[in-house]
Amino acid sequence: MPSSLSIAYRDFYYKSDAETLSQDLNLPHFQLNTPLKKHSEFDYLLLLTDEGLSIAKTGKSAPNPVSVDFVSGAVAHRRVFGGGKGQDIAKAIGLNKRSNLSVLDGTAGLGRDAFVFASLGCDVVMLERVPFVRALLKNGLLRASLSEDISGIIHRMTFLDGDISGQTENKYDVVYLDPMYPHIEKSAAVKKEMAFFRELIGFDDDADYLLEHAKKIASYRVVVKRPKGAPYLNNEPPTYQVEGKSGRFDVYVNKTLD
Repeated sequence: MPSSLSIAYRDFYYKSDAETLSQDLNLPHFQLNTPLKKHSEFDYLLLLTDEGLSIAKTGKSAPNPVSVDFVSGAVAHRRVFGGGKGQDIAKAIGLNKRSNLSVLDGTAGLGRDAFVFASLGCDVVMLERVPFVRALLKNGLLRASLSEDISGIIHRMTFLDGDISGQTENKYDVVYLDPMYPHIEKSAAVKKEMAFFRELIGFDDDADYLLEHAKKIASYRVVVKRPKGAPYLNNEPPTYQVEGKSGRFDVYVNKTLD
């Protein structure tokens, strides 16, 4: 957890929530009385507002805060217009062969891919090992569970503390991995959001071990999302690949989906 990160709230109403989060994450907290662009004490803030919890960069060039939002924006658009089970990601996990898969998302991040799986009928368990990202994800799930439009989808999404190494007793049809990789994105939208994560947590330099463990707990397959040109995890070629516009999905088959 970087020392340049703190918890902030504007409205006194959120002081209690900030105190609880401060204890959970072992971070300082304070009431923010200046615009983000004028704040200079901390580089990043976990910001509590009426819109929920977000991660915000401070300083003169501060972009808009980023939160986990399943109800509106890009995620909602993808749910309606994303292509359903015809999407590359859906084919990669095997939804063209079987419905109602159980999926473990071992690197949940902002939860966007997990939401796609759940919206297509999968039961999804999510893991995220970075504490402040876990806080963002939990807050996003809580807010989304109150939406009549998608509460049914959210109920198929379960969040667990810990990381994939703690999953020794459970088996899942599919284990999905999307480890952070140090590459350059061309999309302006991706730059804005992923810059927060790359600057704050870097990349998963131990990602190779994820594949080895994932294969032990996947009944049918492990799917690894990779940028174009990225090496295979653990230098292990997949059984096959599903190529997308901006990246690929490496599929490691343990057993055929009937």
